[in-house]
Amino acid sequence: MNEQPPKVDIVVVGTGFAGVCMGIQLLKNDFTDFVILERYKDAGGTWRDNTYPGAACDVHSHLYSFSFEPNPNWSRMFSDHKEIYDYTWHCIRKYGLEKYIRYEKSILGGDYDATKAEWTINLTDGTTQKCNKWMNGMGPLNRPVFPNLEGFNDFKGAHFHSSEWNHDYDISGKKVAVVGTGASAVQIVPNIIDKVKELTLFQRTAAWIIHKPDRKMTKVEKWLFKHIPFIQKLYRWRVYWQNEMTAIILVYRPKLTKYVQKLGEMQLKRGIKNPELRQKLTPSYSIGCKRILPSNYFYPALEKENAHLHVEGIERITEKGILDKNGKETEVDCIIYATGFEAADFPSWFKVSGDKGQQLIDVWKDGPEAYLGSTVSGFPNMFMLIGPNTGLGHTSMTIMIEASVQYAISCLKAMKEKNAKSMDVKTEVQASFNKTIQKKLAKTVWMTGGCKSWYVAKTGKNTSLWPGFTFTFINRTKTVNASEYHFN
Repeated sequence: MNEQPPKVDIVVVGTGFAGVCMGIQLLKNDFTDFVILERYKDAGGTWRDNTYPGAACDVHSHLYSFSFEPNPNWSRMFSDHKEIYDYTWHCIRKYGLEKYIRYEKSILGGDYDATKAEWTINLTDGTTQKCNKWMNGMGPLNRPVFPNLEGFNDFKGAHFHSSEWNHDYDISGKKVAVVGTGASAVQIVPNIIDKVKELTLFQRTAAWIIHKPDRKMTKVEKWLFKHIPFIQKLYRWRVYWQNEMTAIILVYRPKLTKYVQKLGEMQLKRGIKNPELRQKLTPSYSIGCKRILPSNYFYPALEKENAHLHVEGIERITEKGILDKNGKETEVDCIIYATGFEAADFPSWFKVSGDKGQQLIDVWKDGPEAYLGSTVSGFPNMFMLIGPNTGLGHTSMTIMIEASVQYAISCLKAMKEKNAKSMDVKTEVQASFNKTIQKKLAKTVWMTGGCKSWYVAKTGKNTSLWPGFTFTFINRTKTVNASEYHFN
């Protein structure tokens, strides 16, 4: 039986951007009694996992990085997965986080003991980790979703999810099916089209795609950013405000999306010359309702002779391939599921019990909710770093992560000042906050644009996105308002 580790003050879960940022800020604020639990043998989160051909960020590199750790050496305006992974490790090494990380520690959930003000974190290896505070940095894009298709396990060829890419399988000269047309598929298709014999893309819903202003960063730019850091700071601020202005349309003036949609229509017209194919690739919902995807190569890839777009819908998976709803079977050697992640709904396997033994999955039966995306009433000392309604549809998640981490640090300091063992957000504070959030969301393009997206939980509630500017979230999370919490 595995030996139980000693109790620590703080447990941080995950070594993606959220967990790494939390670890760094704990050290900066002299909190040293903590461990970081990582379920795999390596750190890196999303950019460790997603290594499919063409995997890259669709947010500008100089904004998709920590404000306190700028990287003057980004090679491109939009970096690939390897470069972001390397950046994560640079931060881990620079700030001395390696000694705090415990690898191959996958968590099943946690139980809170109100009499001891203590969390017991339950791990898949049979051990537990006791702590006073729990910082959950598990991101929403780490639980792959496979379509619920009849005959899923009948296929005799290779099949895998885009986030679990099988690099041992050579797709060269093969007949390949890609299921899905989201962010991953848009990157995968143009990067494998010239390697495969045939590529059949199974589309359920067309995506809005716009021009991606990507290019290599010049030597002059990199030199200036390295030797005159203020210039890089100005550059980051320019990108930040360009992105931030998009929120005006998505959140506050969704009717204006019709003008932005013209950009998507222009990109489609430039990229697809075949009128019939263009019609199939034209979305039936307002731009912005689902995440807008930047790509310069997806449309041209679909016009190649060995590319086929399938929109008839999938009936079932067969031993040899995919059968559509018209009864036609497409035989393939490999199926790639670019079908996204379980982002909006709380995973049923994750068991968390609160101060009265209540289960988080029951409390969240209508969809996850928290106060400022961070704390949940009835679950003291549990802080989420990428919690409900902190997602974005227009800019970098690192902004929200840094703000959430700052809020968690502020809470730790408040507990220390009050000599309190626990803090729990008041039920009425959380309820009022979420009522306001949902009211604002109801008017956004994400809820009025006529699409079905992963932003929305099965209950029809948008549990993913922040309905506003990121600077409003930053301002609200700078310090904790002690009157909104019970301290014990």
